Amino acid sequence: MDRLTDTLTDTGTVDTDRISEPVHVGGPDGPWQRVREGMRARGNATVFTTWGEWLGTAVTDPGLRPLLGRDWQRYRRTADPLIRYRFVTSRLVTKFTAAAALGTRATDLNLAYKIGGRPYLRGLDQVDISLTHTDDLIAVGVSRNGRIGVDAEPADRPMSFDLLHGHMCSPAERAELERMPPEQRSAALLRLWTLKEAYTKAIGQGLRLGFTEFGFGGGDETGLLTPAGRPASRGEWAFGTHRVLGRYLLSVACHDAGLDTSRDTAFGSMLDEGFMGAVAGLLDPGPPDGPAPGPGT
Repeated sequence: MDRLTDTLTDTGTVDTDRISEPVHVGGPDGPWQRVREGMRARGNATVFTTWGEWLGTAVTDPGLRPLLGRDWQRYRRTADPLIRYRFVTSRLVTKFTAAAALGTRATDLNLAYKIGGRPYLRGLDQVDISLTHTDDLIAVGVSRNGRIGVDAEPADRPMSFDLLHGHMCSPAERAELERMPPEQRSAALLRLWTLKEAYTKAIGQGLRLGFTEFGFGGGDETGLLTPAGRPASRGEWAFGTHRVLGRYLLSVACHDAGLDTSRDTAFGSMLDEGFMGAVAGLLDPGPPDGPAPGPGT
């Protein structure tokens, strides 16, 4: 059987030694233990949920303003109710996921955005996060080992080989797809699309990196490949695709920078020292310049 025709089961195709299995989290109460376990064991975690499962928190939580932090004003300015509640839900899921991974409270984290809109945790450069959403699904990936990217699509999304192969397939992938029965190509293309989206998100390129310039295998061969189909990395990248909620494909790309062997994911000990120094200076600026005032002044 060709590599790209291997059946994707509910457990997916994934490097289980290096990528944690995605966790379904139905609301702020969790379950979060599996997120913490994934961070301890593999240095990464991915959660998925739906808008509706978090809508009650987004609408009624009296602590919404401190939870959103700097995003509060953007939330208030968004006129369309659907867009507003989808925005706030995605931010809540991101902050609660990161908080679980770091062993702290969601209100302790400051979510900010890079050019292009990629979220990051201010003052926590050792932690990378990625957010994706499609239809009613939201997924968030967190990693302490290096870059992470996540992408999801409805599993029944039609993908036309004739229209897309020239834009998204490497020569090796195209040759393999051409050997497949036509009725199997759409599912294989969709898997490749989500993997490529996840990878380019992880490296911060998005659609700016041509999808024909790299490739993937199928089944257990989930590594990064050259356009000709040869290995393109030395094992620093791990990839996986899962079917979640029975109707979505969720792909994860994880990079291991090989710089930090610590298993510590505690919020207090992972804070950037420069950031903490700045905070300490603001809280305790010390005595004013010049001589101390004498008695009676």
